[in-house]
Amino acid sequence: MAANDNREGLKREAARRALDFVEPGMRLGLGTGTTARHFVDLLGEKVAAGLKVRCVATSEATFAQAKGLGIPITTLDDMPELDLTVDGADEVDPELRLIKGGGGALLREKIVAAASRRMAVIVDEAKVVARLGAFPLPIEVVPFGLVSTRRHIEAAFASLGLAGATNLRGGAKPFVTDGGHYIVDCGLGAIPDPERLAATLSTIPGVVEHGLFIGYARAAFVARSGAVETLGRL
Repeated sequence: MAANDNREGLKREAARRALDFVEPGMRLGLGTGTTARHFVDLLGEKVAAGLKVRCVATSEATFAQAKGLGIPITTLDDMPELDLTVDGADEVDPELRLIKGGGGALLREKIVAAASRRMAVIVDEAKVVARLGAFPLPIEVVPFGLVSTRRHIEAAFASLGLAGATNLRGGAKPFVTDGGHYIVDCGLGAIPDPERLAATLSTIPGVVEHGLFIGYARAAFVARSGAVETLGRL
């Protein structure tokens, strides 16, 4: 329990560091997941104290959290250009390439990140890796033709010299995303060429989006014991 409390404390410190870059009048993208939840909580405190911002959420859960805290929240259709998105990640490598989607919101997270001038990632030190892939790569797929789509995904892995189990999240009772899709979690172990894999997955019919976020993050705030380290430059 103490170890978990310590990790939550680290996540909150990373979130607090990102909050230093929020300025009055900003248009913000709010991420999804345990670390992003800390950021939204802290932002809510600032808003209650008078900070003026407008926000877009990456999931229904984040939308509900923000609204409950009195944070002004709208849609990406009403506010299609954002100044900054703050979100967590399941893995971050030295080039600020990410694996995201453990929380099930990868499609909306990527759409919001793409609408933002800058993206900041907030993580604890356990999420920083030398090479992506130890965390199973989430791939969002349409339910129709699931078996066929999984076969194409597995064939794509084989063509790139990759192998690993492809597990439907939720199994017999599939997890359903906010967009009405399923998620296949792919245990690859290591991804030597994330760019090539990302490009290959994007060509498969039935694949809505994949959890490789490449070229989105400008900086990562990494909470380590005693300090928050900044990777990149926001």
